[in-house]
Amino acid sequence: MTSTTLVGGDEQAAQSPTFPDRRFRALWVATGLSQAGSAVSNVTIPVCAAVTLGASALEMTWLAMIELLPSLLIRIPAAAWSDGLRRPRAPMMAACNLVQAVIMGLIPLLWWSGVLTIGLLLVLAAAASFALGVYSALAGPLMVQIVPKAHLVEANGKMSATRSVADISGPALGGALLARIAAPSVVLVDSLSFLASAALLVRVRAGKAPESSEKPERPEKREKQRLGFAANLRLAVAMARQSGVRAMVAVAFVNGLTQPVLVLFLVRSVHMRPPLIGTLLAFGAVGGVAGGMLVGRAQKALGPGRTLAVGTAASLLSLALLPFASAGPSAMAGLVLLELAGSFGGTLLIATVFGGLQAAAPRERIAQVMAMAWVQLQAAGLIGVPVGGALAIAFGTRWAMVAAFAVLAAALGPQLVRWALTRWAPDPPIAV
Repeated sequence: MTSTTLVGGDEQAAQSPTFPDRRFRALWVATGLSQAGSAVSNVTIPVCAAVTLGASALEMTWLAMIELLPSLLIRIPAAAWSDGLRRPRAPMMAACNLVQAVIMGLIPLLWWSGVLTIGLLLVLAAAASFALGVYSALAGPLMVQIVPKAHLVEANGKMSATRSVADISGPALGGALLARIAAPSVVLVDSLSFLASAALLVRVRAGKAPESSEKPERPEKREKQRLGFAANLRLAVAMARQSGVRAMVAVAFVNGLTQPVLVLFLVRSVHMRPPLIGTLLAFGAVGGVAGGMLVGRAQKALGPGRTLAVGTAASLLSLALLPFASAGPSAMAGLVLLELAGSFGGTLLIATVFGGLQAAAPRERIAQVMAMAWVQLQAAGLIGVPVGGALAIAFGTRWAMVAAFAVLAAALGPQLVRWALTRWAPDPPIAV
């Protein structure tokens, strides 16, 4: 077995190839375009289901689940397949984008033809989610191929910053278009974004990885590293013991817990008007962009351990005010703090942990390692959603928000103390 650390520290070379180069910029812009288009669809497809097709509450629940589950279920098998590829991944990612463009384009086409039903919409949403899972399995190894190890955290930060902008600008654009165009037609924006992304991806030529001076591994060794379910299960357990992953998963769980509660709390408990809520939620993009742009510098100046600690502290601070706020300025300040500190801290955590995983994992298992990390995050968020809903039903939205802060404090507070006592030492090696 090969031992790797979760987050690399002093092994980075003093000098590395130029970053960002033409290939990363193409991948970065391609990812941003597809994320922005998908953010538009995140608004318009539910509107299409609810308004255009008259979906019931149960059908809307199925739609929300189907948009997530196929990607989650295919991610690990697709990652094992991706790790075994010996062909360029960028053209295959472009093919996934073309498939998604066709799927999104079928929605308005079927609607214009008068044959779009909620059942067909569910099938198309599942197919798009499946293609996204395959795309994600290809993206991790490609990132490692075109980005020097010393810049992987910075590269993940830039990707996270772009995702933050897309998460805010996409719904805003979708809302503006919905005021003028029927929901199924607005989905065309997503289809066009996938086409543009595919055109950029075919220009990415990975070539040899920056650290190609290492001796190539024997085929039998590569085969041992591409193990099956048991090896991935051991990897998941090993990851769960890592402090950075635990902090990240705790934040994901609490984000899921607050997802069904936050808007209800703002409207009913602190009497905030919807237009103001939308305006203040935009601060999430500011925090996410700041975290993404600064994480590379933070890791170089502070080291990975302290960068994780800053991200963890910001995540804990994000919920320190809002659950206890009353109507008026304190609620507005609490929501701004939640969005700014939460997105800033979360971006630092994700970029640092994911960059460390990509740098440390054997090249033959990069996709599987990253898939396992993403699955843990997504599963934590999915588990948190019904927990938050149940707490809100049983005790009210304010107590659900208080419980979210209590969970965050119980998970992150002791971790911050442990990091301080060990002087921000990196986690012990994990077997990959």
